[in-house]
Amino acid sequence: MHHVYILKSAIAKRHYIGVTSNIAQRLENHNRGSTRSTKPFRPWVLVYSEAFGSRGEALRREREIKSYKGGDAFRKLISKHIPGEVA
Repeated sequence: MHHVYILKSAIAKRHYIGVTSNIAQRLENHNRGSTRSTKPFRPWVLVYSEAFGSRGEALRREREIKSYKGGDAFRKLISKHIPGEVA
């Protein structure tokens, strides 16, 4: 099982979108500073995830979400899962 996930920085107005087969371990890596692109914005909180049967499906969905990152579609996606959340 592969997951598309969205993280939100607790200290900055930033989101990170990625794909993994182990969300808990990946979140821990982000918060430990193991990922250079997310290290300066720690800590991160998981705000959204979707599960897929294959890595290819998850990568396609990741690209789709990234294509509307920051726009209305992105805010709607986030707000569906976190009541009152405004991306």
